[in-house]
Amino acid sequence: MQMTMRWFGAGGDSVTLEQIRQVSGVTGVVASLYKVPVGTIWEKAEILGLQREVENAGLTLAGIESLGIHDSIKTGSPEREQYLDNYIISLERLGEAGIRLICYNFMPVFDWIRSDLAKIRNDGATAMSYEQKIIDQSDPYTLSASMNRQSNGYALAGWEPERLHKLDELLEKYQGIDEEQLFANLAYFLERIMPTCEKYQIKMAIHPDDPPWSVFGLPRIITGKDNLLRLIKLADRPFNGVTLCTGSLGSNPGNDIPDIIHALKGRIHFVHVRNVRHTAPGNFEECAHFSGDGSLDMFKIMKTLYNNGFDGPIRPDHGRAIWGEIAMPGYGLYDRALGASYLIGLWEAIEKIGDIKCV
Repeated sequence: MQMTMRWFGAGGDSVTLEQIRQVSGVTGVVASLYKVPVGTIWEKAEILGLQREVENAGLTLAGIESLGIHDSIKTGSPEREQYLDNYIISLERLGEAGIRLICYNFMPVFDWIRSDLAKIRNDGATAMSYEQKIIDQSDPYTLSASMNRQSNGYALAGWEPERLHKLDELLEKYQGIDEEQLFANLAYFLERIMPTCEKYQIKMAIHPDDPPWSVFGLPRIITGKDNLLRLIKLADRPFNGVTLCTGSLGSNPGNDIPDIIHALKGRIHFVHVRNVRHTAPGNFEECAHFSGDGSLDMFKIMKTLYNNGFDGPIRPDHGRAIWGEIAMPGYGLYDRALGASYLIGLWEAIEKIGDIKCV
């Protein structure tokens, strides 16, 4: 297991590589070329520059999160062939640079949705939350404006201004696209890229939908065990796998995370570990990583990963805003550092008492 953190790049992140390097046990980051528009070919020099910047700080570039997929690929429009060609060229260049892990998602229009990015908790910290009633009374336009008002001035991944300026056009593209069509378009995408992934040994790790149910009538397909297994069968090859995000999947109390880990043995390439607290049907809020603060049994999750032989990158996921820190919502330094330390402690204990069985 390699403990990592997500980094949004110099100028796009309040957290520096030097600060991440000081979090004991964290040896790498996952990052991206966030300023490159989705669908554009990544330049070799920029990939190598990112890699060099991370390594000069004493860390490794453990993977790319994310190499975004253009909506033409997701909708299966006639333009998708050009964007697929571009994606494959970017994959080749990443492979030539020694990158072996790509996290991506296949969510229509919005990568993730919350109704509040700074809900005040009982301990005085703030955290992101989701209330279905607020979403139902909203629409994509007012929600996107609200999300950006609450962003503390940072560009939110998945809510890039260039995409939101074309919101009408994007929503129109998905008219008539249901879950079956989205699955078919995902299958076509995987069929096209798998030969390149096999050539360069690049593990593709799809991220679950967040939250794992339809929002604003848009289809969502990476939502639970059955659909994750269906995803694996779309291209039943070792390099087609999953980013297990405990927070995204765990937002639905019906998702049994340890059971999903067992079912996906050998196909979990990357793990995001965070806790959530279920507050009502369809409602949840993010919280501290440790089990007692939320609804997920973090020891059992980590023990199940260990028992199933997971040895890839893990990162703490969204954290609370604590101790007055102002940062991109979910991605401050302090609470994620606490989360990383907690997860490292769990892993060390599990390694040393490996004969104890989960109940």
